[in-house]
Amino acid sequence: MGGIGTSELLVIAVVALILFGPSKIPEFARNLGRAVNMFKKGLKEGLDEETPTKAAVKKDDHELPS
Repeated sequence: MGGIGTSELLVIAVVALILFGPSKIPEFARNLGRAVNMFKKGLKEGLDEETPTKAAVKKDDHELPS
């Protein structure tokens, strides 16, 4: 329940082919792939900015008041 089966996927593909035509489908897939790659790259860059480096942690340790 709630999953997309083979027949539903086939119906969606046929409707998309009728609505957009065979020339637009590869363009949509290409743009979707680029969007997913940009999203993954943005997540990776965001995680890299949040994670402190070892040098920054050592520098912060020396600056703490005793």
